[in-house]
Amino acid sequence: MAEIGKGVTAGKLASNVQKKINRAQEKVLQKLGKADETKDILFEEGVLNFHKQLTEGTKLQKDLRAYLTAVKAMHESSKRLQDCLVEMYEPEWYGKDEVDSIVEDTDVLWTDFHQKLVDHALISMDTYLGQFPDIKARIAKRDRKLVDYDSARHHFASLQKGKKKDEVKVAKPVSLLEKAAPGWAQGILSAHHVAQTNLSRSQAEEELGRAHKVFEEINVDLQEELPSLWNSRVGFYVNTFQSVAGLEEKFHREMGKLSLNLNDVLNKLDEHNMGETNNSLAPGGTPAPGIPKSPSKQTDKAEVSSDAPAVDSNAVPAESAEPQPAETNGSAEEVEMPPGFLYKVKVMHDYVANDSDELEMKAGDVVLVMTYDSPDEQDDGWLMGVKETDWLQTKELKIKGVFPENFTQRL
Repeated sequence: MAEIGKGVTAGKLASNVQKKINRAQEKVLQKLGKADETKDILFEEGVLNFHKQLTEGTKLQKDLRAYLTAVKAMHESSKRLQDCLVEMYEPEWYGKDEVDSIVEDTDVLWTDFHQKLVDHALISMDTYLGQFPDIKARIAKRDRKLVDYDSARHHFASLQKGKKKDEVKVAKPVSLLEKAAPGWAQGILSAHHVAQTNLSRSQAEEELGRAHKVFEEINVDLQEELPSLWNSRVGFYVNTFQSVAGLEEKFHREMGKLSLNLNDVLNKLDEHNMGETNNSLAPGGTPAPGIPKSPSKQTDKAEVSSDAPAVDSNAVPAESAEPQPAETNGSAEEVEMPPGFLYKVKVMHDYVANDSDELEMKAGDVVLVMTYDSPDEQDDGWLMGVKETDWLQTKELKIKGVFPENFTQRL
């Protein structure tokens, strides 16, 4: 026998082709209503549920993979951001070792979170969906075997119905041969035809039995597995989302602790920096560049003229306008305070003015703090005032200016 391919003979190939032809013919007859089709409503509902479950599972798997991709992207972004902090954090700054440790622990936490999501969610998801292809193939095979069974059933039924017609056909050849053959030969011809008819029915019956057996073997297993698979989805969904939720809760709790620790270290760094700045401002020195000057202050400087009109006396608090005692040469005198006067401060460190609207001060000076001409011009950490000695001598506000509050102490 000629070989067609590895493990496939010409006879096997011809048999498979004939099966496909028979199935196609049977499906056409069923669609035309000329042949009945075996139906199982419960099984068909199970197949519908199977396809719905497969669609839901595939979507969940896709979204879970997208979530893991996002976690990885967030990890990479977080790492780049914190690596930037480590690079900028100078070795002599407070908490350098703590910052390095926090950044390292943060990276480890992200890595652990991603890996556990893979182990407890994605792998479980892949295993769950791994059973669907086999069952889907067996459902398709059951459909083919059901068509074979229906075809064999219809073939056997047609032979049974044609039995009487076959008996009539046997007599006709006998009558035709009577003239050409002796009587004993007619019996032999009739017996041969009957034997052939019986053989065909017997073969059809055997084929029907085989087709029914093959179909039932597949059908029985699927009848048990499909409902079981359908019911398993609830437990699987619960386990999957509980795993994700639990891992998220632990990750964010641990990440919150690291973030809080980092915030504490940075607060202490800020405190140390302010302390060092103040300590470096010895009498006669100049302020460190860390003194705050907001952009709004720098912008307003260009707009405010040194000869701006004084504040309306109606805007000055009543108690501020009252004469205040001032000490000069050891004696107390009643002197008039400038409009908008609030209180006095003593200068603790020298301050060198950096701009025309700033007040030059020496340690020990007393400054009369006043309200701003416009509240919008005031910046955090800065006050408006005039040195007491200048005011007592000139009673003019042209020499007033702004100064950093942290260089002074309120009297």
